[in-house]
Amino acid sequence: MSTTVIAEREIMREAAQVLLENLTPAKAARFWASWQSGQGDYLAWRDEQFAGETVATLYEEISVYQANATVTTAN
Repeated sequence: MSTTVIAEREIMREAAQVLLENLTPAKAARFWASWQSGQGDYLAWRDEQFAGETVATLYEEISVYQANATVTTAN
């Protein structure tokens, strides 16, 4: 099995696109401002967000998501 590492710049571009498609410009700007300020506890958020997950369960969730996204964009 091989993996492809996506450049951080591409991930940021895609994230910005998703935000702008789903939020108003004002909300996206507020999000970016709060994100850049470094407030909050990322490690606590991460532990809460992924509690009980393993690499195997995350891989399965990603695989299902990508399969569904492929089907959705093909239509």
